[in-house]
Amino acid sequence: MMVDRRHSADGAQYGDQEYDAVLIGGGIMSATLGALLTRLEPDRSILVLERLDEVAAESSAPWNNAGTGHAGLCELNYMPDPADSTRAEEIGGQFRISRQFWESLDDPGEATFVNVTPHMNVVFGERDVDYLRQRHATLQRSPLFSAMEYSEDPDTIARGAPLVMTGRSGSEPVAATRYEAGTDVDFGALTHRLLSDARRRGVELRTGHEVTRLRRAANGRWTVSGQTKTGRFSVRSRFVFVGAGGYALKLLQKARIPEVRGFAVFPIGAQFLRTGEPDVVSQHAAKVYSQADVGAPPMSVPHLDKRVVDGREWLMFGPYATFSTRLLTRGRLTDLFTTLRLHNIAPSVAVGLQNLSLVRYLVGQLLASRARKFRQLQRFCPEARESDWELIDAGQRAQLVKPDRRRVGVLTFGTEVVASADGSIAGLLGASPGASIAPSAMVELLSTCFPDDVARWRPVLERMMPDLSRETETTSRAEPRLARATAAARNGSARKDPSAS
Repeated sequence: MMVDRRHSADGAQYGDQEYDAVLIGGGIMSATLGALLTRLEPDRSILVLERLDEVAAESSAPWNNAGTGHAGLCELNYMPDPADSTRAEEIGGQFRISRQFWESLDDPGEATFVNVTPHMNVVFGERDVDYLRQRHATLQRSPLFSAMEYSEDPDTIARGAPLVMTGRSGSEPVAATRYEAGTDVDFGALTHRLLSDARRRGVELRTGHEVTRLRRAANGRWTVSGQTKTGRFSVRSRFVFVGAGGYALKLLQKARIPEVRGFAVFPIGAQFLRTGEPDVVSQHAAKVYSQADVGAPPMSVPHLDKRVVDGREWLMFGPYATFSTRLLTRGRLTDLFTTLRLHNIAPSVAVGLQNLSLVRYLVGQLLASRARKFRQLQRFCPEARESDWELIDAGQRAQLVKPDRRRVGVLTFGTEVVASADGSIAGLLGASPGASIAPSAMVELLSTCFPDDVARWRPVLERMMPDLSRETETTSRAEPRLARATAAARNGSARKDPSAS
């Protein structure tokens, strides 16, 4: 129950207001959770707080990410061992759940944020051709990937990726895979759609509200406070979700929950080359991922992407890594230092020492001139013209550093839900595949934080996302946790729902 539901964007105090849930951050994770909760618990009061004056302006913004609907189709870094498709199948299953949830929104016929765009891999040289051949053979055994085509014929490959193949000598071995039903996703438009859907169902949104303090009272309620342009604000909540991107760890540290002890972040940004030149764009209608150079980190995989943003078609090539101590694109240079604690110094140092190749790669990328970056594009597209392309800044990612008993600290490249022991506060840390699997991640969060409600919610969740009930190898990782939480609730062993009064 909420005491006072006044809406205001000014700096007045709101200490008399209490919500069932406060979601921090106006990106796709909070938008997804808000849209889910309004369907599961229509009567619960929910508030979304966004520090900027607009939502979906950080990692969810269309030019702050590659727009790839990550489904394990073309992301070779999800399958370093061509004989092991576990991770690719997991992500593929999660993306199917995402599509089902998006299609369950009101007026699904207006879902222009998803555009069918074939996903391809194109690799060169005997080593990478052999890898791709094995990968394709492995994936063919999974129903998720059975429609994937494979070819080593240059003419066939050129028909699907003419910009990549035109101008090559033809003497180097080449191979490609192609999946016709891949997707390009405008995650900014999707976030706006999710939040509009949630607000129609009663969710309250306040922009220009930056959370700076999280404190838990003796009665278990959280006080969420911060600042606006004109003053301070404060609200109370039974449950808090921190979906603040690069700021998530900083806020969870402010909440003083022991579950993030030893955690740190490693910020990595990106740039891309982009063109909207119609003669160039018309020649490429796919997302083409290749193999990273030997010794290069996973995020360096070069790809040439067809993009559709605000109804206009573009091509984007990259990424080129950048580095900043900001944890958000519109963050502060002091951000990284505000996350340092005595308990996460050692894991951070250990990660730096264990990833010297990554450090060297980042230094090389930072020193690279625009001309050098364009030469990388020309290695991918031999006949590219520099005058057609512009260099743009993309989003800032905060890769998660976790403590490790054996290695002191490890750098992770996934997406991870972290929750307090009682489930009253949770956050999402990490990066890729991120937005593509937001519904699965939020179902996992709900299963962790609201186990007493899972059995009651499950029929609704499965109507929206039928694949949550699939008992196959391609099932989302969220489903087993959902099933376990359901069983625990039925056995009376689940923890108390923190939102119940």
